[in-house]
Amino acid sequence: MAAIERENPSLKGVLPKDYSRPSLDKQRLGELMDLIGTIGLGDENSRSKDILGRVYEYFLGRFASAEGKGGGEFYTPRSVVGLLVEMIEPYKGRVYDPCCGSGGMFVMSEKFAEAHGGRVGDIAIYGQESNPTTWRLCKMNLAIRGINGDLGPQHADSFHNDVHKDLKADFILANPPFNVSDWGGERLRDDVRWKYGTPPVGNANFAWVEHMVHHLSPRGVAGFVLANGSLSSNTSGEGEIRRALVDADLVDCIVAMPPQLFYTTQIPVCLWFLARDKSNGRFRDRRGETLFIDARKMGHMTDRTHRDLSPEDTELITRAYHAWRGEPEAGEYEDVPGFCKSATLEEISSHSHVLTPGRYVGSEALEDDGEPFEEKMARLTATLEEQFAESARLETRIRENFERLGL
Repeated sequence: MAAIERENPSLKGVLPKDYSRPSLDKQRLGELMDLIGTIGLGDENSRSKDILGRVYEYFLGRFASAEGKGGGEFYTPRSVVGLLVEMIEPYKGRVYDPCCGSGGMFVMSEKFAEAHGGRVGDIAIYGQESNPTTWRLCKMNLAIRGINGDLGPQHADSFHNDVHKDLKADFILANPPFNVSDWGGERLRDDVRWKYGTPPVGNANFAWVEHMVHHLSPRGVAGFVLANGSLSSNTSGEGEIRRALVDADLVDCIVAMPPQLFYTTQIPVCLWFLARDKSNGRFRDRRGETLFIDARKMGHMTDRTHRDLSPEDTELITRAYHAWRGEPEAGEYEDVPGFCKSATLEEISSHSHVLTPGRYVGSEALEDDGEPFEEKMARLTATLEEQFAESARLETRIRENFERLGL
């Protein structure tokens, strides 16, 4: 461990050095070392960094599943991270995560940049994490993949010890902890970050939102996860903050997500996408508009308790957003009933600044099969009568069989 730290200055003082303790089974430890020794380290064709990275991510996911609610402190499901990254497209620039967990957002951003012709290093990574163990997990996750990142000199609370106070990021990706009530807001009543209203002491959701807006560059874009309550809550001034964000034309897109995506909670969540400048030259002028996407019915169950998004789900959501933003390769955008709707600020105002996508996208259009309603109703009624008759016949036979058996 000391040798690894010497070769990787970013890991200085991070790695554990207590593998000689008596409670560890030396035979098991030896077997583990032998197993790791078979991975093609140093072999250019083996892409060993990626292999080790994937192994590391696999264990993070397994630990998150085993930890249940506590697992959310360090792990965001890969499909959710992938969707956030694909949506905001961090090709080049400064990427920031104020609650970075084990660094999944950073790893996926680097992979995205590489996949689109960039290089590791095209994006500058800035992160912060308050949990000391999770901060170490993130340092390791980046080091395994050869990614340099500024995570501050130590673990620290983004609200009370902002280690990147002067940072203005081009891209912000985050999965803040949901509905935190003990974030110490009573000590930050007059903070410079609360430009759109002072967040309530009893819930940190909008404190995270305003913290991220504060750190956006003049043309920066943010994508982050929040609990669905953030879309409609009016308690403790949250509705006024949401109204101020909408009126400032910062809200670019809202995506309602399917349930059971997270190990931490079964409550439904949403994705917020904020843009500092909707008129910037990369895309079309979207001022005065917000896109709503309802993806609640998407995804597939991977086991009894967890759902996942498929690559096709991610592409469908991403393409709708990119087409709406005016990216030529995404095609022409059009509203799809039950799925997506481009709404004006006036429409949002008429809904009391509630941002729940279901209010805007409407119901899914029903296919017209060409059969007149009266004829279809008569046919279905006749079918139902036949089924009732068959049910009665089967019930009679079952009772007769019971009688023969003396039951």
